[in-house]
Amino acid sequence: MSPGAQSMDSPNEKQAGRKVLVVEDDEAMAVALRDGFEYEGYEVALARDGAEGMEMSTTGSPDLIILDVMLPKVTGLDICKRLRSEGATVPIIMLTARGQEVDKVLGLKLGADDYVTKPFSFMELMARVEAVLRRTAGAREKVDVYEFGDVSVNFKTHEATSAGKPVRLSAREFQLLRFFIERRGEVVTREQLLDGVWGYENMPFTRTVDMHIAKLRKKIEESPHEPRFLVTVHRVGYKFLG
Repeated sequence: MSPGAQSMDSPNEKQAGRKVLVVEDDEAMAVALRDGFEYEGYEVALARDGAEGMEMSTTGSPDLIILDVMLPKVTGLDICKRLRSEGATVPIIMLTARGQEVDKVLGLKLGADDYVTKPFSFMELMARVEAVLRRTAGAREKVDVYEFGDVSVNFKTHEATSAGKPVRLSAREFQLLRFFIERRGEVVTREQLLDGVWGYENMPFTRTVDMHIAKLRKKIEESPHEPRFLVTVHRVGYKFLG
């Protein structure tokens, strides 16, 4: 991590009270991360191996976990897998060494929200942190099964029906629908959808959002041109009314 990256004039008071758990066995890296996050206004806890990190992840109630992949005792991948299997939704950003492409992919599949490749600047890490926290901040209760109108959706099995007949939704359409349902009644901007559904690394144009929503409406709305559930908020975005 580049030590000269912290160039802000004052700490970010907006982060006061937020807890970040750094699980990193390299002492110099751990101290640099602690200092950086404290400068940004976070409360910081350090774990120096995977066993300690696993315990602090479950008992310390962190708002964010910075998790190294290669750790003594328990790997970062195993920690991530266990946390997600136990239903933990805390945002996780994994730290990987250059060339650990398999670990990056596996980490994301196991439920990590993002990853950063060493060496990195602290400002790059903070950009990832802010993006992940924006994506997860609006999440309400976790919805696994939901019904609206004649439509029933099971997000665990990736199955959907309309009037009792199967509806084929793509993986992206399931993501979009879940994002809306967990924020039902709220206006969601295209930028929020790009950030929350497509993610930090693969941000497309806002037109892509409109195209996907048009396709989704054809599958869940009785009259796609006069939608009842997934409505447009002019010049702002969309709102789900199911």
